[in-house]
Amino acid sequence: MTLYFVIGLVAVLAGLAVGFPFGRWHRKKYAEREIESAEKQALAIINEGQQRSEGLVREALVEAKEEIHRDRQEYDKEIKERNAELKRQERRIQQKEENYDKKLDSLEKKEAQLSVKHSEAEIIRTEAEKLKRSQMEILERISGFSPEEAKQYLIKNIEDEATHELGMKVKEVENRFKEEAEQKAREIVGFAIQKVAADHVAEATVSVVHLPNDEMKGRIIGREGRNIRALETLVGVDLIIDDTPEAITLSSFDPIRREVARMSLEKLIIDGRIHPTRIEEVVEKSRREIDTIVRSEGERATFETGVHGLHFDLIKLLGRMKFRTSYGQNVLQHSIEVALLSGALAAELGLDPMLAKRAGLLHDIGKATDHETEGTHVSIGVEIAKKHKEHADIIHAIHAHHGDVEPQTLMACIVQAADAISAARPGARRENIENYIKRLEKLEELACSFKGVEKSFAIQAGREIRIMVTPDIVDDGRMILLAREMSKKIEKDLEYPGQIKVHMIRETRHIEYAK
Repeated sequence: MTLYFVIGLVAVLAGLAVGFPFGRWHRKKYAEREIESAEKQALAIINEGQQRSEGLVREALVEAKEEIHRDRQEYDKEIKERNAELKRQERRIQQKEENYDKKLDSLEKKEAQLSVKHSEAEIIRTEAEKLKRSQMEILERISGFSPEEAKQYLIKNIEDEATHELGMKVKEVENRFKEEAEQKAREIVGFAIQKVAADHVAEATVSVVHLPNDEMKGRIIGREGRNIRALETLVGVDLIIDDTPEAITLSSFDPIRREVARMSLEKLIIDGRIHPTRIEEVVEKSRREIDTIVRSEGERATFETGVHGLHFDLIKLLGRMKFRTSYGQNVLQHSIEVALLSGALAAELGLDPMLAKRAGLLHDIGKATDHETEGTHVSIGVEIAKKHKEHADIIHAIHAHHGDVEPQTLMACIVQAADAISAARPGARRENIENYIKRLEKLEELACSFKGVEKSFAIQAGREIRIMVTPDIVDDGRMILLAREMSKKIEKDLEYPGQIKVHMIRETRHIEYAK
């Protein structure tokens, strides 16, 4: 067994010894064939690549040549166009230079001509100056005026002509607008007045209490005057007990106090018990009644005018005006009438009638406290309206209804007009004869203060001022301006109900006598 194994192993080794060189040689041959084949393929690839690259190079050269040819053609074309444009510009420049040369030649000729004309003009000016001086000397001798006096004379003539033309123009414009506006204004105001018919009763600033007999005067005075002193101290009024039979007069600047005193005195007379303690009780009761009346009167005013949403304090202030008078006119009734007139006017003019009514009702609200507060009723009313946050148009209407400020809104103008209508209506107000005469005297004095006014007459119960002017000082044109200036001065310096007509008359008279 071992022998067979050894023999086999030897045989294998011998086979390997013989086959290994033969396999090696066979692999070498195969490798050489593979290498030769690979070389042939590589050579073929290289040849093909060379051929392909040579083709690409040739194509690139052809394309490059074509592109260069196109660029050269475009460049040549652009060069030709630029050359042509340069030639055109050269021609234009050449033409401009030629035109400039022509203009320069023409200008030189004109300068030469101008120089000649300037010399001629200088000669003429010198001669004109001499002629002017000689003419001025002749004019001075003839007129007797110096140059400065003649200049002032000419200026005055020009001013007179301009004043005349201005006056005529103002008159023309006023007449045109009056023709258009007068009829419409009459219709609106007439309609508003017709819609509001209110009765006014002239009220005195004193109250009279009637007594059942003269013996009651002594009881009211009391022992050593204690009753009358107690009453005057509690209510703040003056009791005037004179020889007037069966009557006592109450006087006070405050209408509320006067009304409290009147009510208290009437209650005491009816009751018959008149002593300081009873007087104090009755006065307190009368004050409570007055508060009730004030509130109810304020509510009545808002109900009659249709003004709602007023602050409670404003309603009370309106009620207080029930006992306030102005020129004999009840202020609360006047305010109601102004509210209704303002609403009617605003409705006709296309404005908010409710806002106009509110402004008219509150326009004199300051009169409710003007006895207790410093300032005019206008300023007091403005402060009250601002305090209660009323509309800005209402505040402005209160401020402007007496012309304290210039009206800036149509609402303010409406309230101002309604106030004038209510106050100027016949029977609405009354004033004593002394104040009436003083107002007429002031009106005539103001008219005579203007230069050129010869005489002035206040007529028609102060509703018209008729003025005679000096014709040598005031011509027709100046008369129109003078009337306008005078009306503005009257508006600014005088207080009057309604309106005043300024009627100016210029009359020239010449008298001769036949002998």
